[in-house]
Amino acid sequence: MSRIREFWQNVSRLQIVLSLISAVCLILFVAVTLWMNGKIENLPDQQAAARWSAEGGTAQVSSFFVREAQVDDFQIRSFEKQLESALSEAAVVQENPLARLFVDGYSAQGKITVVSEQSTLEASAIGVGGDFFFFHPLKLVSGSYFSGNDLMQDFVILDEEAAWQLFGSSDIQGMSVTIGGIPHYVAGVAEREKGRFAEGAGLKNTVVYVSYNTLSELGESEGIGCYEVAAPNPVKGFLYNTLKEKFGLKEDEMLVVENSSRYTLEAMIPVVLDFGTRSMQNAAVHFPYWENIARGYEDVRAVVLLLQLVLLLIPGSIFLAAAIIKWRNRKYTLKDIWMILMDKKDRALERARAEKNKWEHF
Repeated sequence: MSRIREFWQNVSRLQIVLSLISAVCLILFVAVTLWMNGKIENLPDQQAAARWSAEGGTAQVSSFFVREAQVDDFQIRSFEKQLESALSEAAVVQENPLARLFVDGYSAQGKITVVSEQSTLEASAIGVGGDFFFFHPLKLVSGSYFSGNDLMQDFVILDEEAAWQLFGSSDIQGMSVTIGGIPHYVAGVAEREKGRFAEGAGLKNTVVYVSYNTLSELGESEGIGCYEVAAPNPVKGFLYNTLKEKFGLKEDEMLVVENSSRYTLEAMIPVVLDFGTRSMQNAAVHFPYWENIARGYEDVRAVVLLLQLVLLLIPGSIFLAAAIIKWRNRKYTLKDIWMILMDKKDRALERARAEKNKWEHF
């Protein structure tokens, strides 16, 4: 008990308070970091690179186009050839000749009218091409995805609200609807993402997923507005720069984003510097809902980054102040420290010589 009493006598209340503040700040820093990392990991639209290659060395890059760019299938096929050549020049090869070296998809936004025997629905639509659902693995309530590369382009995925409006059920895989008088078949029913971010990003209303051909021929399409690719990234920025340089569009006709590194510290610095003004977009790019959600979380990440900085600065400042005070009230000089170090050095040399002599006389 006497030792405990002596301890409390030697420690001031201020030191205790400052120590508690430092501990709370560090605990909050860890908690905020884990919370933010969990939010980022739960953004499946930003995790295609990890899904494509668990071994790493892969990047996911997205490009968003202004409507006037009028991107078409031919331009995408042309870029795929360019990307294959660039990867070959970088000595990136696929060991399995039957396996693909990269995966890509594209999409267009628009509106479409879907008719069933029971009802008619006018809905927002996403026209998909390539492996769109690899990049956007919707949570399916029933059924399955379809591929934008399928020979038959007559599949549709409805969200739950659309399914109930058209059929009064969500278990409707294989049921028939007509779009522009052409029969289409329900591949699956998806759960629409909910929450403030999702609604603000454009998911307030019903969304229907059809092939790009269906949307462009039988609906109202804004044209291809998004192209996404996950591919080997042999050096930093390789895929990002290849897309920017070889897609065939001018700088002001597209916005390129490297999804796989967008929430890193390096990527967040310009977001912090442009905070507030970055929302004032002058480019005529109509972002799809998943990009709006991702940009929303960039803003959250920027705020969290500043909070993390404050939570580290507080204990860091306390520690620095304590170190300065202790140094000023020290009872020794630099000369004393030097003499102690030299003494330790001499003792170490003596032990080494003694050990050497011991083995020489052995």
